[in-house]
This record gives sequence, C-alpha cells and structure tokens, in this order.
Amino acid sequence: MNLKSGNIEGFEQYSQFESLKEFNHHMEMWLLEHKSDFSKGELVGLKRLVRFAAKIPGVCNAKIGTVLKAIHDKYHDHGISRSTFKRMIGKAKAIGLFTVYETERGNGSQSSNLYVFHRFPVSEPPKQETMNPHNETINLLKTEKDQEIKKRKEEPSELNHTFVSNRVPQEFVQFVKCFFDDAKLIEDYWHMVHILAYDYKLLEETDVIVGIAIEAFRQLIRKLKFTKVVQKSIAYFYGILKQKFCRYYDERLEEKREEGVVDE
Repeated sequence: MNLKSGNIEGFEQYSQFESLKEFNHHMEMWLLEHKSDFSKGELVGLKRLVRFAAKIPGVCNAKIGTVLKAIHDKYHDHGISRSTFKRMIGKAKAIGLFTVYETERGNGSQSSNLYVFHRFPVSEPPKQETMNPHNETINLLKTEKDQEIKKRKEEPSELNHTFVSNRVPQEFVQFVKCFFDDAKLIEDYWHMVHILAYDYKLLEETDVIVGIAIEAFRQLIRKLKFTKVVQKSIAYFYGILKQKFCRYYDERLEEKREEGVVDE
C-alpha cells in the first residue's frame, strides 16, 4: 500500500497506542521476547527507529539515511551500515513488530517509508483471542546469541535464583525458582509484574502485587503442565496478570464507591 508523504501528524490515525508510556511498555516486551533474534548492530538500528517513533507513539516516517545519521552522530565511528539496518527491518517485519508502508510525493516518486509499530501479541487465556491477527511462529537464526555464549566459557551460562536483583521480592523469587531456577528469567517475569503494577498505580502495595503475581504464575504453571496452548509463557503470564490486576482494581473501586469515597 502506498501513502502520500506528509508531516508525521498526518499519520496519527495509524498509531495503535494511547500514550508514549504504553508504546514503550510494548517495545520492552517485544525486546524481552525477541532481542536474541537481532545482532548488536541491528538492535542499535531498531532502538533508534523506536526513538523516532516517539512523537506519534508507534509511528515513524523517517528516511533510512536520517536514522543512520542520527546513529552515527551518537556513536561516531561505531555507526551501522545501510545493509544492517535493512536486515533489521526484514527481521522486525517477519516477527510482526511493525509494518512498513511506502509513501510517495505528489509527483508519484517514492519518499520515506512509514513504520507502524504493533502492540505486543499478548497471549491471553484460551477463551480470548490474541490481539495480533498476524501472530505466527517464526524461527530465526540465533547465531549472535550462540556467539555471545561462546565468548566467555569460564562463566556459567545461567545464574540461579541467588543472583536475582534485590528489587525482586523474595517471596516471588522463592516461588518461581521452584519451577525456573534462573535469575534472568525470574527478573523477566517480575518485570511484567512491575509494568502492570505501575499502570494500575499499585507499586506501593507490595503485598498485593506479590500475591497477584504468585497466583498468576501458579495459573501459568498449571497451563504449562496440563495443556499445550501456551506458546510464549512470559506473554501468557502477562495476559493472566492483566486480568487479575484489572479485577482487583475494579473491586477496589467498587468498595470505594460503596464507602462514598469515589464521586459518581
């Protein structure tokens, strides 16, 4: 599909996000799931493109040359090539991170591309449909990850729960490590909890969010053990969490209404 080029404000209707914060949260989840699919240079290009998509959350129409110049200005002699940037675009399109549309000038000649970033396809419990109709399982070469592991063989490939950051509540760590005794994985799961706790303004209620997180993780483990519906466990966990946080928020709001704290 070809679009007429113009100011970025003219493409606002293509945004799938209500705010920059929501866009950033979804990009964090994309990278959490697919970071290893990209080389170091490709990640530099992707992250810079994401920054160009901040004015209208999730929409960018910068030229490749403009993005590459911005990277070079920041990293000087450590910029990336046009071919690296194009490889990144191909991989990102393949996993469904964004769609690329060609834009054309009034005379019909091609102008810059329009990049429309997609929401992370959160796997909800089976009764709900995924948010992304183009969600497909794609196997990409992970040579970069293999090379990274080979760099320092003297270091353990995994760190157990004793290496988890002290920002993660110990009650959550002790529960999750019974199933996944991997510091990085435990922190990744807690990161999903932190995102939703922030959205629902519950960061100060540690006992509440830990309780919700453990119940959500228990439900995830049950699904993993007894069914084969879960393709991406961390995305499925996020979907369960979101339902539970939403239910708790609604219940608390109703209680305040009954107490006359909330104005109708």
